[in-house]
Amino acid sequence: MSLRLPAAPTAFLFLLLLAAHGRAADFVDSTERYVAVPDRVGRVMAADQSAAVLIYVLAPEKLVGWSRPLSREQRAFLPAKFARLPVVGHLTGPNPTAAADAVARLHPDLIIATEIVSPEAAALADAIQQQTKVPYIILDGSIQRTPDSLEIVGAMLGVGERGQDLAHYVRTAVDNLRGRLLITESTSRPLVYYGRGPDGLETGLARSQAMATIDQAGVINVAARLGAGELTRVTRDQIFAWDPAIIIAQQPSFYTSLQRDRVWRGLAAVAKKRVYLAPADPFGWIDDPAGVNRVIGLPWLTALFYPDVYQEDLRANVQVFYDKFYRVKLNDKQLEALVRRAEAQPGETRRPIDVPLLGAEPVPLPGPSPAPQGRPPGRGGPLPSPLPGGPMPQQ
Repeated sequence: MSLRLPAAPTAFLFLLLLAAHGRAADFVDSTERYVAVPDRVGRVMAADQSAAVLIYVLAPEKLVGWSRPLSREQRAFLPAKFARLPVVGHLTGPNPTAAADAVARLHPDLIIATEIVSPEAAALADAIQQQTKVPYIILDGSIQRTPDSLEIVGAMLGVGERGQDLAHYVRTAVDNLRGRLLITESTSRPLVYYGRGPDGLETGLARSQAMATIDQAGVINVAARLGAGELTRVTRDQIFAWDPAIIIAQQPSFYTSLQRDRVWRGLAAVAKKRVYLAPADPFGWIDDPAGVNRVIGLPWLTALFYPDVYQEDLRANVQVFYDKFYRVKLNDKQLEALVRRAEAQPGETRRPIDVPLLGAEPVPLPGPSPAPQGRPPGRGGPLPSPLPGGPMPQQ
């Protein structure tokens, strides 16, 4: 799957269709559903928190609320007026906290979900759209489709130039990572464990959304040998058997336990001080949610995994990302709070750790691939109808 698919013509075509007809334009979402999107969208409901982040970075004034509550720490990294937006609940996932009645109360012009594409997701969207008469679109939530989503939703919300600007930033970040992987020996790509939750014993399987950012960095997810899927529980004994070279903790409690609890001392990552805490404010750098917020994780993980080929200033990259995407200018205290436990510490073994691939191939980075005729990338976009006075532009 490619981050280089030509989504810009898709967004441009969507705007032309709106201008030409002066009414709702039909859109084909990532589940192949045809949805009539209004020509002017003033209020948008996010079906999940990753969609809320997508809408926020593009047009925060159009977001009706967050899908999940924000902690005090998260709110500190957002402009006050948007940090105080109400919690409206999420429509998707195994335990939704909102339903059609919530949509009716909020009166949105559009509902957007960014998630794993599935028949179940399409069926839920159809049901809510039928009950509320509010158009509901689903976008592929994979990290590879992030630039496409930025451009398409940017066009829908009337901020097409911003969508293209942010998409360009994402593609550049991926290109930079791809270039570093090309000059890195495959045998120098470390074994990595990502511990989620308070005890760190939840992790992501192969091709899971939770591991997408780490996978893109070309390293080896030690839990991938358990098979494909999303999240799974593991035991301490399994982690010791894998003996990862690097451990990343999602929550401070697991990070502290790795640092202080004697039961973890036999792990190579602990002995060599290659244990890190993933930044989480205002949104996670690896997941939580699995949205555009993960993009800053690419340069950060590159600095951790391949210190010999990463020559950029991580702090400067973080400041630029937060200013560009979140509209926040970090002060020195905020910046230090984000990166202090996420980067190399004194005494850490910084050089790449040579490990065998154990028969596993690094996850390939996105590369160019042709878009299907008559459909925009990611299967989301306007219907293939001719423009007035001319042929349909080629995708």
